[in-house]
Amino acid sequence: MEKAIILLLKEIYYPFLAVIGLPVNLIAIVILSRGNCGLSRCISLYMLAMATADLLVIIINVMVYHIFSYNFPFSFLYHTSVCKLILYLTAVTLDLSTWFTIFFTFDRFALICCQKFKGRYCNERTAVVLITFFPLLTIFKNIPFFFAYNHKKIINKVHWGCQPSGAFFSSSIGVAFFWFHTAWGVWLPFTLIALFNCLTIRHISLANGARRKLKSNITEKKYDAEIENRRKSITLLFTVSSSFLLLWLPAVISLKTTRIINVNSYQGDRTNPGYIATEIGTMLKFLSSCPNTFIYAATQKNFRQELKKVLRCLTF
Repeated sequence: MEKAIILLLKEIYYPFLAVIGLPVNLIAIVILSRGNCGLSRCISLYMLAMATADLLVIIINVMVYHIFSYNFPFSFLYHTSVCKLILYLTAVTLDLSTWFTIFFTFDRFALICCQKFKGRYCNERTAVVLITFFPLLTIFKNIPFFFAYNHKKIINKVHWGCQPSGAFFSSSIGVAFFWFHTAWGVWLPFTLIALFNCLTIRHISLANGARRKLKSNITEKKYDAEIENRRKSITLLFTVSSSFLLLWLPAVISLKTTRIINVNSYQGDRTNPGYIATEIGTMLKFLSSCPNTFIYAATQKNFRQELKKVLRCLTF
């Protein structure tokens, strides 16, 4: 019964996620590329990079891997060489989506909390360098994935499917790669985003408290434009990063309890609680590639106006 439920959920969930995630990220890329949202060039570049990475996650991780490869098991996608490439690309796209979110969070943290440092970091040049060179680092970092999987079966001398290589994951190199990949892709991003948000909240609380005290000694006006501007500037940061943390939390917990980084490890027993926990965590993790466009529309007035223009053009 559990097997039927989880398989049915996957068959419904991933196509629905693709139908939602593909257009919303495309729309976000179009709007942010036009540069009419009233945001600095620096933050626009980070948001554009996040939207592009999220789009790649929807295309490769959701559509190619979880929909096409799953539903067409003996298509060219199921050839072992292609399957390895797909698994490699799923790791690359997830890394990009995760770390672009970290760069965005750290940029806002530096702007708000690090007055001396923000001039050197929070600028377009730094954003361009990070967005250009980090994907190259990610491409090289995930090369071991090509050696981490073997073929699942041989039919007419053709290798089909992928399964984790016991020899690789039991070797010292494989164990080291497993822990590095886990720390790089899960523990470090989760910790950094939570840390930067906590420090930003603390800084803003102290700054607003001091400002309110100063204002009370000068004037009786209740409205403070500076505090209101700060509130608007951090709303985007907290909604984006909080969404990421909440949707990744089940994946982090399941990884901690099962130590599984790929659901193929439970391919033979899909009723195992470890498999079910890992699958649910994976589903919610991929869901984090969808809400940013809705968050931008909810928190940014100029983005809403640009969204209306795009939707109007699509309608006519």
